[in-house]
Amino acid sequence: MKIGLQWMLLAMTAAGCNAAGSAHAPRYPIQAAATVGMVADLVRNVGGPHVEVTQLLGPGVDPHLYKATRDDVRTLSSGDIVFYSGLMLEGKMSDTLVKLAHNRPVIPVTEQIDPTQLLEPEDFQGHYDPHVWMDIAAWSQCVDAVSAALAKLDPAHAADYQANAVKYQRELARLHEYGRKAIGSIPKGRRVLITSHDAFNYFGRAYGLEVQGVQGISTESEAGLQRVNALVDLIVEKKVPAVFIESSVPRKNIDALVEGAGAKGHQIVIGGELFSDAMGEAGTYEGTYLGMLDHNITLVARALGGEAPAKGLNGKLSHQD
Repeated sequence: MKIGLQWMLLAMTAAGCNAAGSAHAPRYPIQAAATVGMVADLVRNVGGPHVEVTQLLGPGVDPHLYKATRDDVRTLSSGDIVFYSGLMLEGKMSDTLVKLAHNRPVIPVTEQIDPTQLLEPEDFQGHYDPHVWMDIAAWSQCVDAVSAALAKLDPAHAADYQANAVKYQRELARLHEYGRKAIGSIPKGRRVLITSHDAFNYFGRAYGLEVQGVQGISTESEAGLQRVNALVDLIVEKKVPAVFIESSVPRKNIDALVEGAGAKGHQIVIGGELFSDAMGEAGTYEGTYLGMLDHNITLVARALGGEAPAKGLNGKLSHQD
């Protein structure tokens, strides 16, 4: 049933794009609404001065559990175009997005990603893992979806959107290569990433890490005692030096891992706080997609025994534990 809802949403989105894209000439700057920070940042980079972006979900907000408020609906309804991640990340907002697609473009930025690059975990009821932004190379394909949607809405600035997209994709490629090098410097026996929930499977695939989450892909799933005990055994067996909390997920399960490993004679540390479903504070480097992934790559590499500059690829990270 959930898969059917997603396809219905995509079909209505396409209809909305066609209707809204030709209904009227755009105002300037174009008013764009975006759900999560990763999507909003894409639109800002591609849109440049021609687009003003309003982001619904701020730092520390879990998109899996978020329901649109009346103010959110008002914001979405007043915009010229709406961007969201898709792949059921914003599952509780589906009805709202379906309704909006009747009279304005509503764009899932992940729609142009090659399906062969998407992960489909056994425990996610036939859905793709939505955390695709953790693989920078895969997320880079979303730039094209944003560029194409803005060019269709605003043909007069199509060349600008394309140029911005190309420039941004070059920055992403540079960061992706940094990730491969930094994570690759971790000793092979230590390449185990344990976090609060399964948001890092794409990250692990892209950079060669074994990834384990206490909770499932959606934070709605509860972590049982059996799962915690199994991870404690894994930590002790592989002598994992650090585990990680996440900015948008409560840390109690990670604290339980630290306590459990300690009870078995293996002392581990919390390697720091990773950004998973939300970026850092607005106005900071970590509040951008580039900064978010630079932070995650650098923190993981250093905590697990690899080599990476304390301030990250671009020397802009505010701090590293």
